[in-house]
Amino acid sequence: MPEFFWEDPLLLEDQLSEEERQIRDAARDFAQSELVPLIVDWNRREFFDPEIMKEFGKLGFLGATLPDYGCAGISNVSYGLIAREMERVDTCFRSAMGVQSGLVMAPIHMYGSDEQKERFLPGMRDGEVIGCMGLTEPSHGSDAGGMQTRSKKVEGGYKLTGTKQWITNSPLAHVALIWAKNEEGEVGGY
Repeated sequence: MPEFFWEDPLLLEDQLSEEERQIRDAARDFAQSELVPLIVDWNRREFFDPEIMKEFGKLGFLGATLPDYGCAGISNVSYGLIAREMERVDTCFRSAMGVQSGLVMAPIHMYGSDEQKERFLPGMRDGEVIGCMGLTEPSHGSDAGGMQTRSKKVEGGYKLTGTKQWITNSPLAHVALIWAKNEEGEVGGY
């Protein structure tokens, strides 16, 4: 049985490719040099500077797993390693990056129209445009089946009615992806 190492209890290091290690190390270097000096002050002031999203964008961290629209197209493992390094400093960094990448950019990439992809993804990739996602509701948490927020098609778009809470990035967001049930009771993003 191998010796136990608290720094790597699952022995992940031996399973990573050289590219994955390089990506992880670059993320760690950035987090340690740029984020660690900020976090105590930011937490004391309950502050988050949206300019940090532009730094994430310059490094290719936003939408990193997407294969096009100028995104890095890295593996999910590599992205997970980046997220782990952000989390190592503070969850606010991982949350901001993760919501932008996985909960807003990915659904736009998968389900959005070509016009929506062209309009939103490049700016979000660069951190110039910040996105948020609204799913959680006061009465049902993140249970999409129990969702009470409704969408109704109206001239020029949709009318949404309902209440959401805990929307990461919402105070900073330019784009909001809100989940609601349509008139047939199907859940969709608006």
